[in-house]
Amino acid sequence: MTGKNARHNAFLRLVSGNGAPLRSEFRYSLLPSQEMIVGRDPSCQIVLDAMMYRMVSRRHAVVRPLSSPDNKFSWLICDLNSANGTYLNGQRIQGCQELQPGDRISLGADGPQFVFEHDYVPQATIMTRPATPLPSPGSYPAPLKSDSVSFTQLFPIISTGKDLTRKAYLIPGILTVVFVVLMFATVGRPQANQVIVASYIAFAAYYFVYQLCGKQKPWWVLASVALGTAIILKSPLLDLFIFVFRGLLPGNLPSSQDTLTFTELLIRMFFGAGLMEELLKALPVLAALAIGLILPSPWRERIGIWEPLDGILLGTASAVGFTLLETLGQYVPVITQNVAQQAGVGTGQLVGLQLLIPRILGSVAGHMAYSGYLGYFIGLAVLKPRLIWQILPIGYVSAAALHALWNATGSINALLLVIVGVLSYAFLMAAILKARALSPTRSQNFATRFLGPK
Repeated sequence: MTGKNARHNAFLRLVSGNGAPLRSEFRYSLLPSQEMIVGRDPSCQIVLDAMMYRMVSRRHAVVRPLSSPDNKFSWLICDLNSANGTYLNGQRIQGCQELQPGDRISLGADGPQFVFEHDYVPQATIMTRPATPLPSPGSYPAPLKSDSVSFTQLFPIISTGKDLTRKAYLIPGILTVVFVVLMFATVGRPQANQVIVASYIAFAAYYFVYQLCGKQKPWWVLASVALGTAIILKSPLLDLFIFVFRGLLPGNLPSSQDTLTFTELLIRMFFGAGLMEELLKALPVLAALAIGLILPSPWRERIGIWEPLDGILLGTASAVGFTLLETLGQYVPVITQNVAQQAGVGTGQLVGLQLLIPRILGSVAGHMAYSGYLGYFIGLAVLKPRLIWQILPIGYVSAAALHALWNATGSINALLLVIVGVLSYAFLMAAILKARALSPTRSQNFATRFLGPK
């Protein structure tokens, strides 16, 4: 009988992406009495390096033994609700599926791969040949020791290749160096220095949102939307908006001499700031949507809006253009001039810089939050066109209400301002998380792969 004359071994062998086997240490034996959880969490039985395999969830999948009445064992592979899915022979599994010898298991579409193998060892061989040592469950194989050192080990920059740009934030690092040099070059020229500082802070704030969204969008599309908003602010169209929302509608902004109740102030801010400015910032986003509809593929996908993530990315880009022009063209010059008349030019420039930094940095909980939230609804309306007249009004009014609430509470209490800012940020983050869950291209989302399970 086979059960008396042979021993049945099963194991997972970790292989590279192209199927080439790695060192023999990358082999994990499967025990008929224990399930093996695979993931980045140290409590897993098979622990994968968190830095090397960022697309793997903390508890990604489990291999479970399954016994039959004749004492024969088989194994099941089960996905543990991982962010990037578990694939068996190229097909994403739902729940559990039985393994066959030679099956290839992939943790994520482009993640690490294991090959499931059986090893039948005759009884005579077991008694005469020592078994190959395998790593114990829960241990990660140590690299082979060698007394030699390679050229690429001594000069690692030669061998990193595309990983340097994809995994090491090379582009943000280059831009940081460029901005630092420009800051040094504009010392003594306050206006130019303020533009450089504001641009860098705005870039950093937007890059944070971009990484959270996790969908690639051409930089020139994002820059064009931001520039489009800035152009609208300098065009006669702004005067038309002011006439409608602050002249015809009850959105006339109060002066310092006006005495208003909070309710009256909130109503004025809702029309004169919320509805007006959010619609103004949405115009370039809607223009990108319209342009995408008439372009052939793949340009329509790159430029247009086809899901909520597109709307958030373009909406927040529009907010960057609005914030930069409003801050550098209105708030900073006014306060700099007023303070300079009373305390000197140097003090005025310092106060202007002190105002610039929180206004640009705070846009993540301000203009970017409102416009990104409205952008989510624009993208959602594209996904569900039959409900467009239900979706868009809710998004527009919600974004305008958050905007008005921030403006109204700013003159009352700093603590209330903090609460509203946190609320606005939470609205944006919730929209991003929901947009990632709704995304038709969720499997290609680099934020989902980087951040692990949701």
